[in-house]
Amino acid sequence: MKNFKTPFFLLLLTFISFSAFAGNKATETTIWVDGVCDMCKERIELAVDVKGVKFAEYDLKTKELKIVFNEKKISLKEIHELIAKAGHDTKEVKATDEAYANVHGC
Repeated sequence: MKNFKTPFFLLLLTFISFSAFAGNKATETTIWVDGVCDMCKERIELAVDVKGVKFAEYDLKTKELKIVFNEKKISLKEIHELIAKAGHDTKEVKATDEAYANVHGC
């Protein structure tokens, strides 16, 4: 009977481990963001430096923000809103005039 319990226990432990990792699956995407200088790059990356975002890197040449985030902690819409609040337009959310006015001139 002892031989039966050991493989069953290992199988159960493996299943539980995979289930735990599957629940924290990260989403990777690219977002177009309007920015023109290194200060914009820094501001955009800082805007999404929040809980749930694991990685964010803005490319000035392509105007693309590569981002990895946990959808259980933050939504893509919330990410677009954070960027707009920092004064930068995305294709989904435009920055308000007030937010844009607070952006240092490039």
